[in-house]
Amino acid sequence: MNNHLDEKILVQKALDGDQKSMAILVETHSDRIYSLAIKLMRNEEDAEDILQETFMIMIKKLNTFAGKSSLYTWLYRIATNLALGKLRRKKIVKSEEDIQNVSEASYLGKDIQNWKNPMEAEQDQSVMTTCLEHAISKLPESYRSVFVLRDMEKHSTRETAKLLAISESNVKVRLMRARLYMRDRLAENMQCVEVIQAS
Repeated sequence: MNNHLDEKILVQKALDGDQKSMAILVETHSDRIYSLAIKLMRNEEDAEDILQETFMIMIKKLNTFAGKSSLYTWLYRIATNLALGKLRRKKIVKSEEDIQNVSEASYLGKDIQNWKNPMEAEQDQSVMTTCLEHAISKLPESYRSVFVLRDMEKHSTRETAKLLAISESNVKVRLMRARLYMRDRLAENMQCVEVIQAS
């Protein structure tokens, strides 16, 4: 029996009141949902809240899951929406004006993959990681979600579009702006530079 069939059976059993099946569904997807939450929230306590809220919604609203996508995709969308909503409420995201005004012209003719700073080789990896995490935390939420799903979670453009319920062209535009914004912020920092892959 394949995994998709297994999941459909578990979902149906959970809907019928089988607590063990519900627990298996939660356990199966917990690690990946938490991983997404920690990347979006940059905070363990907030990520745990997102994880808990996501599965509370799953338990209460599993009957609304149509099965057109995988349960994982459905949960990912719930977790992403919860995380973005929490970020807005906490008012820790910057105005989208900053990223909308990034000058694309200033990067013409430059390959993002080859963009480096001479100081990069001298930086301790932990410092660079801290720098990158700080830059990600400053991304406006709609761009952060695309950047996390595409460049960190390694979802395809199509998968990202489905998860966020936006068009593929919108994903591409947001990702380009997010990468340019990230590069700009990291360059301004002058303490570390992370190469943003332009795949």
